[in-house]
Amino acid sequence: MQSRQTVLGWTVVRVSFGVSLAVLHGLPKVMDGVERHTTTVAALGFPFPALFAWLSALGELVGGLLIAAGLFTRPAALIAIANLAVAVYRHQSQGDPFARMELALLFMAVFVAMAVAGAGPWSLDAKVRHRA
Repeated sequence: MQSRQTVLGWTVVRVSFGVSLAVLHGLPKVMDGVERHTTTVAALGFPFPALFAWLSALGELVGGLLIAAGLFTRPAALIAIANLAVAVYRHQSQGDPFARMELALLFMAVFVAMAVAGAGPWSLDAKVRHRA
């Protein structure tokens, strides 16, 4: 049994990282219509860059909201990890210093922990699991 403080701490991490991914990264891309993001995706050599740009932006927006709510947390975290791996590759391939990759690596570390540990007892995943 986890202590109340541990559960509260994990919930704060889950909600803050999920909301940050959705609101600060996914939402601006979606509101922009992903034109700039499509250019970035095309420069990385992805086929169908507009499609992958939309998938990336929606993955950040919807995935971040799902993570914040603690619903389908593990699959959403895996999608976020894949998206962030591309971001790390992009920074690395452009010769950016480590500091530019730091944010993506930090988000990735938290989402790896979520993929492993799950959303915790204060989540919609836990509520659904207890009903079944």
